[in-house]
Amino acid sequence: MSSPFTDIATAVEQFKQNKMVIVMDDASRENEADLICAAAHMTAEQMAFMIRYSSGYVCAPMTNEIADRLDLPLMNQLKCSAFSDDKHSTAYTITCDYAHGTTTGISARDRALTCNQLANPASKATDFTKPGHVVPLRARDGGVLERDGHTEAAVDLCRLAGVPEVAAICELVSERDVALMMTMDECIDFSKEHGLALISVADLKAAVAAKQ
Repeated sequence: MSSPFTDIATAVEQFKQNKMVIVMDDASRENEADLICAAAHMTAEQMAFMIRYSSGYVCAPMTNEIADRLDLPLMNQLKCSAFSDDKHSTAYTITCDYAHGTTTGISARDRALTCNQLANPASKATDFTKPGHVVPLRARDGGVLERDGHTEAAVDLCRLAGVPEVAAICELVSERDVALMMTMDECIDFSKEHGLALISVADLKAAVAAKQ
């Protein structure tokens, strides 16, 4: 039986061409698929597509260096006793919106613009209002070799594609049961229907390791 996954080189080339990629993690972990797009040139139409096929909770993985420059501290470092650690150690920062040319921040257009500007090396911390409607995530410095999560997979895809190391991601929702997340079988069908590459974190990890 042939593998349902796209080879990493093909997926990276598509990602470089500003196409979205579906990334499936391990069945023993979240066992969920994320739709991932490079933030630098993300369009409002791509953001709308993400929102439509997910719960609408769009995150923006990035390097610690970029998060530090934009003054995006981890949520669990803020002084609030209500915070507790996420079981998968997802590094959520304070949320944000781009401050210029946006309205409420929630529209697909506004969120795409926020993602674009998070990836803009000229952006400053003062260019964003906080809190907002995009959820930045800090990736581990070692990428998927340090933590095999979607956050690190997204940033490693950016690195391999040679684009700014900020992505937009969302978890795909099942079309069979909207109360659940998309299964592997559904992801295969979804990738074929929309012409999107489907890769696994495990395969990406192997590709990154091979380049070390």
